[in-house]
Amino acid sequence: MRISTKWRYSLEALLYLALLPGGVPASTREIAERTGISERYLEQLFIPLRKNAIIRGTRGAHGGYLLGRDSGAITVGDILRSVDVALDLVACVTAEDCPRKPECGSRQTWSSLYAAISSFVDSVTIKDLTRAYQEFSAPEYVI
Repeated sequence: MRISTKWRYSLEALLYLALLPGGVPASTREIAERTGISERYLEQLFIPLRKNAIIRGTRGAHGGYLLGRDSGAITVGDILRSVDVALDLVACVTAEDCPRKPECGSRQTWSSLYAAISSFVDSVTIKDLTRAYQEFSAPEYVI
């Protein structure tokens, strides 16, 4: 399984926004400079993220983007489903009208994998990622 750049870059951009001091918006230019993600690509990613209220934009001289709700209320699953179609690895897992469903020997395996992936990404929030990043970035003091 490959994780798409849409997924990776969306998480990176959202983590950047979550790490900013509360209420301070960031422009796509700033996010692009700090993360190395193309500004044009960010603009494309932000369309579905805004549509799904994961981020919100502010206008004006000091405008930009902010998280659309509390970081503890935004799951990785919310983000991934916003920027991509689905989390299923094979289309038949979520399709109700699969003609091979009754005799398919591998569908149960794919369904179980889909359920495990969904459960995991729905259990991790942006707040969790922020906490993990801060712990990873914290300087170690050794005496």
